Amino acid sequence: MSEPGTIQIIFDKNSDAEVFFPPGDLWSDEPPLESDLHRDQIELLIGMLKLWWRERQDFYASGNLTVYYSPNQKKSEDFRGPDFFVVLGTEKKDRKSWVVWQEEGKYPNLIIEILSDSTAAVDKGFKKQLYQDTFRTPDYFWFDPVTQELQGFHLLDGKYQEIQPTPDGKLWSQQLELYLGVYEGKLRYFTLEQKLIPSAEELAEQEKLRAQQAEERLQQTEQELSRLREILRTQGIDADQI
Repeated sequence: MSEPGTIQIIFDKNSDAEVFFPPGDLWSDEPPLESDLHRDQIELLIGMLKLWWRERQDFYASGNLTVYYSPNQKKSEDFRGPDFFVVLGTEKKDRKSWVVWQEEGKYPNLIIEILSDSTAAVDKGFKKQLYQDTFRTPDYFWFDPVTQELQGFHLLDGKYQEIQPTPDGKLWSQQLELYLGVYEGKLRYFTLEQKLIPSAEELAEQEKLRAQQAEERLQQTEQELSRLREILRTQGIDADQI
């Protein structure tokens, strides 16, 4: 295998022609996101999963990034840009794009498409078929940030089977071992016990609240001690000698 950033030259034994393969470190070629809702949702999914899996070094999570999968190793053919995807069993590092032939042939283990009026038909039709038949992606979900529609599929015997929701609408991802569900209008992760996984901002807010509560308890304790000392003094007892 050639090093990233180099051009691989292979001589065809059956002819005098040389076959050129492009470098594997290809830049992503995705268009701008359609709205703030789409950008914020994708960034939320990426950020929360990286935070939740911060001790893990065996995954890659990204969004609005091109996946190149041409069997001919050509950038000009066979590429798609999932809104959000996760690859398991790979090195945790930054990439310009996901190039299947430079990643041991690995495709995403999970894909989520964020629906819009202009992409919904493709996401529910062509892409679903592509992720099933070519990518063989085990878990595929789509979510509409406007209508809150959430649907998921798991690959079983080569075909996508719809994931049945919990009574409150959450969908289980076997690949993430987490639930996906809607919370305050956003697609969020939930634990096996269906507890909301907090974002970095929510964690910071929780820590701030805990600090405030600890300070309030300390102040209450000091006030109670002062009250008890005053009672003892009225009875002629030096509280400092106790």
